[in-house]
This record gives sequence, structure tokens and C-alpha cells, in this order.
Amino acid sequence: MSTNQSWGGRFAEGPREAVAAYTDSQTYDRALYAQDIRASQAHARMLGRQGIITPQEAETLVRGLNAVRKEIEDGTFDWQPALEDVHMNIEARLTELVGDTGKKLHTGRSRNDQVGLTFRLFVNDRLADWQKAAAHLVATLVRLADGHQADILPGCTHLQPAQPVSLAHHLLAYAWMFARDVERLDDVRKRVRVSPLGCAALAGTTYPLDPESVAREVGFEAIYGNSMDGVSDRDFVLEALFAASCIMAHLSRLCEEIILWANPAFGFVSLSDGYSTGSSIMPQKKNPDVAELMRGKTGRVYGALMGLLTTVKGLPLTYNRDLQEDKEGFLDADRTVEASLSLMAGMLEEASFRTDRMRAACARGFLNATELADYLVGKGLPFREAHHVTGHAVALAEKEGKGLEDLSLEQLRTLDARIDEDVYAVLDYDAAVRRRETPAGTGPKSVARQLEQLRQWLAGRD
Repeated sequence: MSTNQSWGGRFAEGPREAVAAYTDSQTYDRALYAQDIRASQAHARMLGRQGIITPQEAETLVRGLNAVRKEIEDGTFDWQPALEDVHMNIEARLTELVGDTGKKLHTGRSRNDQVGLTFRLFVNDRLADWQKAAAHLVATLVRLADGHQADILPGCTHLQPAQPVSLAHHLLAYAWMFARDVERLDDVRKRVRVSPLGCAALAGTTYPLDPESVAREVGFEAIYGNSMDGVSDRDFVLEALFAASCIMAHLSRLCEEIILWANPAFGFVSLSDGYSTGSSIMPQKKNPDVAELMRGKTGRVYGALMGLLTTVKGLPLTYNRDLQEDKEGFLDADRTVEASLSLMAGMLEEASFRTDRMRAACARGFLNATELADYLVGKGLPFREAHHVTGHAVALAEKEGKGLEDLSLEQLRTLDARIDEDVYAVLDYDAAVRRRETPAGTGPKSVARQLEQLRQWLAGRD
């Protein structure tokens, strides 16, 4: 095999065919073509401003790169595996189009800082799209919650019935999670938008570059303070993959609840046919496969994070070819995260909540037990004693197959004489929800505040 034109002068022959195939990255890093062209055009303009090439040569390079981009987007670009990656494929075609001027594009930079800037631009663009998709999911949850402020269901701890909450409050818990994900990405993007251009291979360059102007042109906020750090840093990918893992963890938790709620034993939600599948042998089945797959795909995003952590853990300074492994995992995570956020919003928009089943379930788990304990505290009983008395009341109701609210006043007074007729108003499940108006509680006023806070948050993201 012939040697690669970017580095082949030192070599009498090229790599073995199997080696070339093993090291080839253009099959997947071609996804970065737009960002590579954008960064190269900024570099070319800077070279012209600095007098390193003429302004005419800079303009020739910019126009030529526009022509290359058009070929790629039209599907007429001829990708060459022998050129290894997206960067050399673009440069080689540029040189074919504009002649020897194309060979001046790489002046003052190395593939090390070129790749670093290109990939940072790509990651930044993808994180911006994740933010839009996550914010859309927040808006979907807010709309659903707004319509279910008066509906109640069992809130659980240990997956056991605990206390009644409004369905709106439950849905808003996830809205807040995804809002945090959006804000976490804001923070990650601050460190993504740092340009390594000017670091060259590892030690900087002798050319009088102006890397700050390139950073500004591509929308970045800073340049690296150390060239060795600049070409070897992949923290920005690790942070992006951690943020992706948090998003998928939140989606997976919501998927788990949807899967449970869709089971007829719960019957809390009915998924649309468009987000369900059937069984090849059992005609009655309606499986929540989208939620199950989303829960399963969480593992592959975690895997991308752990894979890259493992890749970088033993690397000496500066660039090592191991870092080529930073892209496939991120590209896979990107596809998974964006599709999952979009599908979750669609699945929720088409779901039907069985609020009658949710309300009926509240009566089966003694979810008003805490209300009875608090009632007794109001009558002067210390909480620990009130807790003990309420435990006896639950045992009695369970023995008789009743709810606490179904026990007679005489039965309740055998447990504590301070219990009076007013206890039944306290044991009402809706009243239990209405009483919890502490900040962040499930009470109607608290839920209304949450809805308004999230609406304002969403308006601020526009």
C-alpha cells in the first residue's frame, strides 16, 4: 500500500492492509466534516490576517472548503480510506480543487490541535441539541402535570405505598430532573468551548498565529493555557458522556415507572399502540418495548463513559493514538440520547393516565396512616406514641380488610380515647395532599408554584 501523503515522506512503504483498516477512522469521523471545514476556514482566515499566507490564498482556501462541503452534502464526495480520517480526506480534495495553495492550509497546526478543535465544535453542537430535546421533554411534563393537579396516586418508598401525592407532583419530579440535565450541559459546554488551536503537535509553533481570533470566530470563549494539556485533554468528552449518562439514568427511572404502571396489576397508564409492541405467541400482550429498550440502552451510554475513562487513565503526555477511541463511543451516545429524549416526549404525549385506578390504589395501602399519627400529635400525643397507636390501627384495619377511613369511631377510640369524629376529615386522601403545602410539597399551592417556576425556566431558555 502506498504511504499516506500527510506523513509518508519518512517511509519507504505504507502500512499493511490490515493495519490501514485497523487504524482507519474516516468511516465514522466523517460525521465531523462540517465542524472540520468550519475550523479550517477560521484557521485559513487567521493565516491571511497574520501575513503567513496572502489574503488571496486565504480566500482561495475558504472558497475551496465551501466546494468540498457542498460535495459532501450532495453525496458526490469520494471518501478515501487510505487517507485515514475526515481531516486528510478534506485536505486532499481541497488540494485537488485549488492546487498547491491547498497544501498551505495546514501551516502552523498539527492534526493534534486540528482534531481537538474539530471534535470540540462537534461536541458543543451536539450538546446544544440535547439541551433542546431535554427542554422539550420538560415542557411536555409541565403540560401533562398542569392537567393532573387534582388527580392523586400512591407515592412510594421502597416501591411500597407510602403517602398520597398528586399526579402533577409526581410528573414534575421528572421535569426538575431533566431541567437539571439542561443546566448541567450549560456547565459542560463552558469547558467544551476552549480552543486548542495553536498548540500544534504539543509544544506550540514558531508561526505568529492568533489563536484567540480563531476561537472567537468559531464561537469559543477561551484557548488553552498549556499546549501539552491542549492536545491531550479529553475531559470535555468525559464530561459530556457523564452528562449523557445522567440523562439516560433519569430516562431509565421514568421508563421503569411507565413499565410498572402499564402492567394491568397497576393499570395506571395505557400506552398508545404507536409506542407498544405485541407478542408473537400471546395475542393479548401489549408490551412497553420502547420504554424497555430505552432502559436497556442506558447501559451502552454508561459503557461509552467507562470506555473512555479506561482509555485515558494511563496515557502519558501528550497525544497518543489511543485518543482516536474518543469518537465512536460519543457518536453512539449522541444517537442514543437524542433519540431517547425525543421518543420519551412522544410516548408521554400519547399516553393515557388511568387516574381512577390511581385513586383506587390509594385506599389499598393505608396511605393515610401518617395523617392519623399527625392527628394524634395535634391532640397532644408525642409523635412516637402516636406512631405506635397508628400502627395498631393499621393492624386492626388490615385484619378486618378495611381502610383506616372505614374503621368505626368506636373501633378507633379503643386505640386512643382522644380520637373524635373530626378524624375522618383528616383521613381523606385529597385532604392529605392539600395539607402538604411546605416548599416543594405535593399540596396544590406548592404544585402551582412549581409549574410557574418551570414555565419561567422554559421561557428563559427560548
